[in-house]
Amino acid sequence: MKVNFNSVFLATMLIFSTTLMAQNNLNILESSLKWEGKKITGSGHNGSLNFTKSSELNVQDGNIISGVFNVDMTSITCDDLTGKGKQRLEGHLKGGDFFDVDKFNTASLTIDSVEGNIAKGALTIKGISNPIEFKLMKNKDGYTADLVFDRSIYEVKYASGSFFENLGDKLILNEVELSAQLKLK
Repeated sequence: MKVNFNSVFLATMLIFSTTLMAQNNLNILESSLKWEGKKITGSGHNGSLNFTKSSELNVQDGNIISGVFNVDMTSITCDDLTGKGKQRLEGHLKGGDFFDVDKFNTASLTIDSVEGNIAKGALTIKGISNPIEFKLMKNKDGYTADLVFDRSIYEVKYASGSFFENLGDKLILNEVELSAQLKLK
């Protein structure tokens, strides 16, 4: 069996140059992820989460072509409370009623394709993956991403009208808003 070394060399160079063109450009330390959840009454809470070091954003010719954003669920904070109320809510969000971070300490969002300012991919929370679309806007520092997900399809049940009846003003809406500021290296 003859091996054409010129073909092997060209194939290797093509793979190498494609890798250089589509590389990880996400600055994890300067990027941010914010969340907001609301009750039926309109009140609610907001906070932040941290991306893990294994997150990556692949940019080619100045445009995002793919990405994987891994989120450290143990980093969830509540930014609108202080003191014992803050500690209590953060513990509750980390517990089994919400995100069960002892079992599921990482959530992820993958971007499989981007068309215009709409990204398509999958969101995985508590080991459950579902397709998702969201708005991705380019700015001078990087990108902003805004999305809303339905927590009930990820088995986040606490005070959800999808799982419990007669909650009255204790009902927490299923829609959770996420807003990310993605800074480039």
